[in-house]
Amino acid sequence: MICYGQAVLDLADELVDAYAEVFSGPPWNEGEETIRQFATRLQADSRRAGFRTALAQSAVGIDGFATGWITPAAFPRNRAYAQVAAQLGAPRVRELLSGALEIDELAVRPYARGRGTGRALLTEITADAPDGRAWLLTSRLATDTVATYRRLGWHEVAARPGTETGVVVFLAPEHPGH
Repeated sequence: MICYGQAVLDLADELVDAYAEVFSGPPWNEGEETIRQFATRLQADSRRAGFRTALAQSAVGIDGFATGWITPAAFPRNRAYAQVAAQLGAPRVRELLSGALEIDELAVRPYARGRGTGRALLTEITADAPDGRAWLLTSRLATDTVATYRRLGWHEVAARPGTETGVVVFLAPEHPGH
């Protein structure tokens, strides 16, 4: 199910709970402050152009979610964006990422893994990506996550020589730029 705006904010407590369960453990090991920042970011992100959240739910509650929005032409510099810009260079950022659907968070609770939940969330949230253009980034240290994206058909964007950082940028299987 895709949700927008206030419908997402109505589920904020459940989303934060799922985020905390997924990202407080290895390899992410995010602390309470980062989890609080996610709750704050969710409020601001819900107002972004093209913002949406895909939800996987069961009788237990939210099993997983994905959030995303359209990457602005003025590529951000906060969070990991500077690393992405350094790896790809401005021309490739414009070509591959600007105007594309950016998957910001993908969180699947441990009990819901191995059942196709992540695949379903990615399929749902990218279904109406502009011209099939969707992308995401993850940590190089999250080897299981990197392997999962590859297994699902996402394509790693090679870093320019000598610019590799701690993040990996992936393009969706339908993205024309791979």
